[in-house]
Amino acid sequence: MSDKKYILVTGGAGFIGSHTVISLLEKGFEPIIIDDLRNAKPFIINNLETIAGKPILHYPIDCSELNPLEKVFTEYEISGIIHFAAYKAVDESIREPLKYYQNNIGSLLTVLQLAEKFKVANIIFSSSCTVYGEPKDTVIVDEMTPIQAATTPYGETKIMGEKILSDFQKANGNLKITALRYFNPIGAHESALIGELPLGKPANLLPYITQTGIGKLEKLVVFGNDYSTQDGSCIRDYIHIADLADAHVKALQNALESKTGFMDAINIGTGKGTSVLELIKVFEKVSGIKLNYSIGPRRTGDVPAIYANAEKAKTVLNWTATRTLEDSVLSAWNWEKYNSTL
Repeated sequence: MSDKKYILVTGGAGFIGSHTVISLLEKGFEPIIIDDLRNAKPFIINNLETIAGKPILHYPIDCSELNPLEKVFTEYEISGIIHFAAYKAVDESIREPLKYYQNNIGSLLTVLQLAEKFKVANIIFSSSCTVYGEPKDTVIVDEMTPIQAATTPYGETKIMGEKILSDFQKANGNLKITALRYFNPIGAHESALIGELPLGKPANLLPYITQTGIGKLEKLVVFGNDYSTQDGSCIRDYIHIADLADAHVKALQNALESKTGFMDAINIGTGKGTSVLELIKVFEKVSGIKLNYSIGPRRTGDVPAIYANAEKAKTVLNWTATRTLEDSVLSAWNWEKYNSTL
């Protein structure tokens, strides 16, 4: 019996996965990265090892393929699984739905099949506030806010993933499963060696801001300034990626300590809303750069305002976001500057 607690991290070279790998290492766990690098760059693994000061286990395999993944389960006594591996571009999911269902659901089914076979009871699932859709009566959502019918295949895979996990847990009552519904992760590691790395034009706001600031992109278009918010632009709950990574470790520790099985869903956010125009102002403040942006028409499907009630995370996981919006934006800017040297 090994005294090491091996944690399988699927998609561990991605944005959230890579930061969670560091958080796991800081808490004494041994992460095993499963990532074929289709949506990540090989240098991220090297940079993770630089931050960690030691080699990190990495298997460049597709986690929807049973046989290669089963070899990893056979080789190590795995204590827990954190499942990130999924495609996440909303627009692409509308254009290529089969790709999203095959990968996002297929990989989850394979991982759960092996969890059952090898009796791995502790599972953390990467879910999303997307499951809430556009809430009818509030902009502050808690875990009792009704799940809305998905408007995109990406959103459907998150709702479906939670349903699969719930049914799986009912059939295997000893399992301890937590679906973390996160809001808008931003920022980068304090070392500036890992961060959000969009392939092609960024789909998320802050990478678009930093790439415009550094000159990779010509201009940012703000989609609408006539919403019923304080400055007319959309409001979101932006959470520092390091806080989000820590939440995964807290959720894992909570599962490991629990004597009974459960299936739970928990919001991970700051509980504060920030508008698009406010985020631009913070970027201009921390970078000293005047951002080139203009106001465009509203974008179809954008919710005017949504942010988390994060009280359950505080109560159940003893977790709360500690880093500021300025911390997040500055770290993202430092990461952007580092990338421009590569």
